[in-house]
Amino acid sequence: HTLLWNRRIIYNISVFTGSQFKYPTPGAPALAERVQELLKTSGIKNVSIDKKRGLDHGAWVPLKLMYPEANIPICQLSIQMTKDAAYHYNMGRALAPLKEEGVLIIGSGSATHNLRDFEWDAKDQEVAPWAGEFDKWLEEALISGRHEDVNNYLQKAPNARKAHPIPDHFYPLHVALGAAGETTKAELIHRSWSLGTLSFASYKFTTTPAALN
Repeated sequence: HTLLWNRRIIYNISVFTGSQFKYPTPGAPALAERVQELLKTSGIKNVSIDKKRGLDHGAWVPLKLMYPEANIPICQLSIQMTKDAAYHYNMGRALAPLKEEGVLIIGSGSATHNLRDFEWDAKDQEVAPWAGEFDKWLEEALISGRHEDVNNYLQKAPNARKAHPIPDHFYPLHVALGAAGETTKAELIHRSWSLGTLSFASYKFTTTPAALN
């Protein structure tokens, strides 16, 4: 695991050819150390802090829309491609105490993400059936609190491997879900589509009254 808090941003997608955008957020070294502590306490080993690597586009793109003034300290946590969804869910559970410490935990990715099956000539909001089926399954699973199904999406969800041939854009959801906890309520707060197969469905997780008792 790598924790990042460098002010530099990374243009690691092909549409960016230079330094067109700036997002000079302050780092969060104390938070990085706190995250490292929580992960290690939970039994996760090899948690390092990288002070040089910049902010990934998966982080700075949504944050630039949410906080255009770039006035919030940010700590970025890497995913583990050799691990499964349940592992990332447990990562989130380890980070749950941060919610009571004024930290906003964001999982940035896509509800569906298959670069090879982008439909470049798709009309606005036109959706491929396989992508729509997976997206609908995910919504129902999250809204109904079926965390185990989401963790076992490869076995439970329709078209799972087509929706996410590589899980790098999906695992952040599991981290956020684990941090939210089993007694939280999921709410769909945004849905849009691009290129016929790319779902930007977004969810927020809030503590239910039952969880407060």
